[in-house]
Amino acid sequence: MTAQGIANRNDILAIEARGMPEDLPVSTYEMICRGAAIDPSAPALSFFMSADAHRQAECWTYGELVRDITRTANAFTRLGLTSQSVIAYVLPNLPETHFVIWGGQAAGITCAVNPLLEGESIAELLNAAGATVLATLAPFPQTDLWQKIQAVLDRLPALEHLVLVNLADRVPDEIKFAARMFARGEVSRLHGEGGLRAAVPAAIQLHDFASLIERESGTALLSERRFARDDVSSLFSTGGTTGLPKIAMRRHGNEVANAWSTSEFFGDGMGPGKTIFCGLPLFHVNAVMATGLLPFSKGAHVVLGTPQGYRGEGVVTRFWEIIEAHRINFFSGVPTLYASLLDVPIDGHDIGSLEYGLCGAAPMPVEVFRGFQARTGIRILEAYGLTEGTCVSSVNPPLGERRVGSIGLRIPGQEMKAVVLDGGGSYLRDCVTDEVGLLVISGPNVFAGYVQPHHNEGIWIEQGDGKRWFNTGDLGRCDADGYFWLTGRKKDLIIRGGHNIDPATIEEPLHRHPAVQVAAAVGRPDAHAGELPIAYVQLKPGATVSEADLAEFIRSEIGERAALPKRIRIIEAMPLTGVGKIFKPELKRRETVDAVLSALADSGIDGASVRAVQDSLRGTVLQIELPNGATESTAASVLGRFPFVFSILAAGEATRDM
Repeated sequence: MTAQGIANRNDILAIEARGMPEDLPVSTYEMICRGAAIDPSAPALSFFMSADAHRQAECWTYGELVRDITRTANAFTRLGLTSQSVIAYVLPNLPETHFVIWGGQAAGITCAVNPLLEGESIAELLNAAGATVLATLAPFPQTDLWQKIQAVLDRLPALEHLVLVNLADRVPDEIKFAARMFARGEVSRLHGEGGLRAAVPAAIQLHDFASLIERESGTALLSERRFARDDVSSLFSTGGTTGLPKIAMRRHGNEVANAWSTSEFFGDGMGPGKTIFCGLPLFHVNAVMATGLLPFSKGAHVVLGTPQGYRGEGVVTRFWEIIEAHRINFFSGVPTLYASLLDVPIDGHDIGSLEYGLCGAAPMPVEVFRGFQARTGIRILEAYGLTEGTCVSSVNPPLGERRVGSIGLRIPGQEMKAVVLDGGGSYLRDCVTDEVGLLVISGPNVFAGYVQPHHNEGIWIEQGDGKRWFNTGDLGRCDADGYFWLTGRKKDLIIRGGHNIDPATIEEPLHRHPAVQVAAAVGRPDAHAGELPIAYVQLKPGATVSEADLAEFIRSEIGERAALPKRIRIIEAMPLTGVGKIFKPELKRRETVDAVLSALADSGIDGASVRAVQDSLRGTVLQIELPNGATESTAASVLGRFPFVFSILAAGEATRDM
């Protein structure tokens, strides 16, 4: 291995032969302090409120970053929090969000919550995590986060403190006074003369974040806490937006190890003088780690672009301008971002500072990968990671061969392999080279487990070697050079008459069509075949093509007859998760509802109402409401052909599960 980073598997083995440094930081707080000590006067964190104002970004030096993280930790400690207290944040991308994340970990345990969730789901997560402190936005014009939170405060029995961040504190100085007046006006509009205090349950103490930390010292931790690597540092939800929350517990040692291992991959590509753009949301591990703790630990500069990140108005359309102005060297995104950037002209902007773009969260379509690199000259490093593995588990090497479609080499210090299980889910053997199996990981970056005990059933694969191997649920293979390749996710596989179909078999050909921006294939429930492949397509702006034309196009592109989609549906916009990944559960829900309605209609039952909801223990549950005159026995016979729990509400009757 050279000082510049990793080129091949031998470099990884050489690092592991030396072992992890004995003086590795014990906590994320210590890791950030060490990064800051490289040059306390260097820029650490910049923020701009809007794409229009990106040239007037606020900047914190490393000395100021550590000061405000320490102040935040001390404010939480003064509220009576301990290392076991859970501090939740429901915030957009703001400097204060970083202060809460890392200050919260220095004082207790932070819990990330997606601000795009509905209030009921937010409350469910906060209760499951046992949060005693919640940091969120104060009322502000044209934002609705406060309204969602305020509506569920009376359903949070464990919550003791509500800490409010005022967006007016982050607007440019020349309009700050007006912004604060607008913020006060919003409080009056929503809650009248009683104000915020009257809108919050009496048992919950109310705090202004800026005032809270202003009173604190930023020189040392008030708690004088002695950290241990096994101390829980953070909680992240991995269970999507429906059903009971699935919350992963991570330790300080997990996050420190993952940041160190990933920094070894990038070498000199991540350090003083390097600038990283963060556009992914800070409730997601990619933003928190790859564009947060990792650069902070190496003394690099993070540019936080708008509270909405890549979703902020003008961020994508002016992306190359932002890259040029801030001399960005590195950014991280998801495939949908890269697909969108293909439609943004570079227009002569100097983007020569860019060295890498990291891509994770979902497999990158090969055509998007090739087209983006050919047009921009930017090296895309496809990577793979999970919340349960802290963030990064494998990356294509910066200095070595970047194999298109591969998720790269495993990071140093973390073992990763494909294994074969028996019918009962027990370990049989390791896979040989290029044999597809279940991917498992083991190492210091692997999390402690889920908060709810029942979610821990079956997540560890016992192999008799004394190691904790986490079952990723992903199928993949490892080639002769140590590169890993995803071949599908168990829950994403389309199983047609016992034939396993990888959605990528359908998606990749569709991405080669000049009119297609993104495509996603899912299984449609079918009483005879089990599932039938259906493709959803979002077209490029201004493009026109018919579903029949797309079907004709891919007929010669797909070698497996069983993989030919039964239907191609062109939609205006793909449903996306908060980090921009295509939300396939929503597409599957649409197909499930449509399939059931069609089956009922074929049996003479028209006008039924069907809902498909996710239950964390029972999977998809169908809720059927029959029209007058329909027979429950006929409906039950039809529904019984599908592998779902269902309930029927016949006209004038109560609901019954079946």
